[in-house]
Amino acid sequence: MPDSEDVDMTAPDHEPYGPLPTGGTVRPMTRWGTDVMHRPQQQVTVFDDALRSLAADMVATMYAAEGVGLAACQIGVDLAMFVFDCPDAAGERWVGVVCNPVVTMPEGNDRVLDDDLEGCLSYPGAFVSCARPDHARVDGVGLSGEPVTFEGDGLLARCLQHETDHTVGTVFGDRISDRNRKKLRKEHDKLADEFPPSWPVPETD
Repeated sequence: MPDSEDVDMTAPDHEPYGPLPTGGTVRPMTRWGTDVMHRPQQQVTVFDDALRSLAADMVATMYAAEGVGLAACQIGVDLAMFVFDCPDAAGERWVGVVCNPVVTMPEGNDRVLDDDLEGCLSYPGAFVSCARPDHARVDGVGLSGEPVTFEGDGLLARCLQHETDHTVGTVFGDRISDRNRKKLRKEHDKLADEFPPSWPVPETD
């Protein structure tokens, strides 16, 4: 999930399960229309150095693309996991890695929709309104298989929902009207030249 503002590279305010893994390699972004983006992802069952290395690559790719969240399928890997570095409504940054996420959202009178702009790193350059609950909680496991829970409001709530959607094969374009989908496609196509197939891998001379 992209951020409409510049990415804040200062230390995060909250890393309840430790810092994000570092030292990863930036990978090309997998785009909408690729099969892995549109089917439920495999559950993570092995928690080893390879999983940590994958998470580090996801983090590196997320930052290179100036995003606030990234799912494994967005670099072509069929695993139900995501990484994020995202502010809540108060502007406080939260970071984490979630494998096998399950999202919980308010219901009944507690359910308030936030109809704000949303975009996707796998459909880069375009943003349209997408109504989502203004609070969300995600439960899953971390890189060592330990239980993890994140919840919040604002952009963080949107990010947790957006990235969990990816792990079940849903892109946010599935959640908007035909009119907004056409608008999204038009904006995306207009900026396509700015996002070559190798993006966000740095170009070499």
